[in-house]
Amino acid sequence: MINLASRDILHGWGKFVFTGIGLGLLIGVTLTMAGVYRGMVDDARVLIENAGADLWVVQQDTLGPYAEPSSVHDDVARDLLGMPGVREAGNVTYLTMQISHNRKEIRVMLVGYETGKPGEPSYLVAGRPITQPHYEALADIKTGLSLGDRINVRRHEYTVVGLTRRMVSSSGDPMIFIPLRDAQEVQFLKDNDALVNERARTAANPAFNRPGVPGLLEAVQASQTSSRFVNAVLLRTTPGAEEAVAGQIERWKHLEAYSKNEMDEILVARLIATSSKQIFMFLVILAIVSAAIVAFIIYTMTLNKVREIAVLKLIGVTNRTISAMILQQALGLGLIGFLVGKLSATLWAPLFPKYVLLLPGDAVQGFVLVMLMCSVASVFAIRAALRIDPATAIGG
Repeated sequence: MINLASRDILHGWGKFVFTGIGLGLLIGVTLTMAGVYRGMVDDARVLIENAGADLWVVQQDTLGPYAEPSSVHDDVARDLLGMPGVREAGNVTYLTMQISHNRKEIRVMLVGYETGKPGEPSYLVAGRPITQPHYEALADIKTGLSLGDRINVRRHEYTVVGLTRRMVSSSGDPMIFIPLRDAQEVQFLKDNDALVNERARTAANPAFNRPGVPGLLEAVQASQTSSRFVNAVLLRTTPGAEEAVAGQIERWKHLEAYSKNEMDEILVARLIATSSKQIFMFLVILAIVSAAIVAFIIYTMTLNKVREIAVLKLIGVTNRTISAMILQQALGLGLIGFLVGKLSATLWAPLFPKYVLLLPGDAVQGFVLVMLMCSVASVFAIRAALRIDPATAIGG
C-alpha cells in the first residue's frame, strides 16, 4: 500500500523539515540542561576523587571544607598520624577567589597542600610538580594559564610550573595549587594595612602591653603575622579501617570525620540539591513546551488537509490507516527533532563555561521520551481527523 505519510511529507517537505529543526533546537536545549546537571554531579565527584583521601577531618559540627567554612589547627595532622589505621595525613586549605591575568578575571579555587601527602594533584598533563617552598603554582588547564605564566595572588607573585586537567571545585571553578604555607597566608592572614592597624590596637591594649611583662607585646604581635590553621586534614587509612578511625576521631579529637560516601552525599544530595531541583523544573517545562509544539504542528497540518482526508474516507480508506498516517508524521517530526537536538547539544556543549556531561544513557532515554511525547501529541490531531465528514470532499 502506498505510504500516505511519506507522500504527504514529500509534498510539503520544506515546512516539515524546518519545523523539525526548530523542535530539534528545543530538544537540544533540553539535553543540554540534563548535561549541565550531570556535569555538576561529575564535578563534585571529581573533586572528591582528586583529593586522594579516605577520610576528611574537619571542624566539629560542620559539613566539611567544600560545603561550609572549617578551621582546624595544622598540628592535628601529626596527632592523627599516631592513631591505629592511619597511613598518611595531609593538611589542605581551600579558598574560592578571583585572580587577574592579562587583564582578565579568572574565578578559581585556590588549594594549599603539602607535597607528597593527600591533597596533592595525582597527575600532571604538562610541566613538573612544585619543588620550591614558596611562589610556585600548579594550574588546571581550564584557567587558560600556560607554563611559565606569572600570576598575582594577594601580595605575592607565583610562577605556573605545572598543568593539571579536570581539577575543579564542586561549582566547576578550576583549581590552582600552591604550597600550604603560602595558602595559609593568603586565606587566614590580613593585608599589610590591616596588620599595621591591628598592631596599633594591640599596643594600645594594656592587657597586652604591660610594663612588668617584657616580650608579651612582641609575642602577641608575632602571632598576628602567622597562621596555623587549615580547612581540613585528609587521611589515607588502611583498607576497611575508615569507620573505626572516624569513630575514634569524633570521640577523642572532637572533630568531624567524613568518608568518601558521606562526602559524596554532602556534595551531591545537599550542596547541589537546589540547583538540581531547578534544572529538573526547567526540564519539565521544556518537555511540556515541546509536547505542546508537536501537538500544535501536527494538529495544524491535519486541519490543512481536511479535504484530502475527506477524499480518503470517501474512497474507503479506514480510520486506522488515517490514524497511522498522522502518527507516522508525528514520529518522523520527533525523529528529525531528536537528531538535530543531539547534534546541536554535542556541538555547543564545549562552549559552556561549566562542564556539560552528555551521557549515552540520557540520549537513549531522551529519544524514547521524544517518541512517546510525539505519539501522545498526535492524539489530538487523530481525533480531529476522525471527526471529518467524508461529505466535505463533495460539498467543498
